[in-house]
Amino acid sequence: MTTIEILTFLGRILFGAYFIYSGYNHFKNNKNYIAYAKHKAVPNANLAVPLTGILLVLGGLGFFLNLLVVQSAFILLIFMIPTTLMMHAYWKEKDAGARATEHVAFMKNLALIGALLTFLK
Repeated sequence: MTTIEILTFLGRILFGAYFIYSGYNHFKNNKNYIAYAKHKAVPNANLAVPLTGILLVLGGLGFFLNLLVVQSAFILLIFMIPTTLMMHAYWKEKDAGARATEHVAFMKNLALIGALLTFLK
């Protein structure tokens, strides 16, 4: 393996693991995630949280295992775009601390969306 291939392999593993771990947390911390989703006015939060957890795990596994990467990117984009807009709408926050926290999360998600878009070939 070349250095580029090794780095690409490691990057794919880390990228996939991030989403798998995030999806796992949707189940591990289900009650907290549902409460937060309800606070953010997510419709059907009781259903949305586990469904989005499934999307995260499936999409993450695709990257982690290097299987169906384009489809995995689409799956994760289905999660990332509405989540970024609904859950991290920093412009709606009145409290400066909450606004700053949501702004960081929003920008991180934009970077992840950008990365996912690069896999759509």
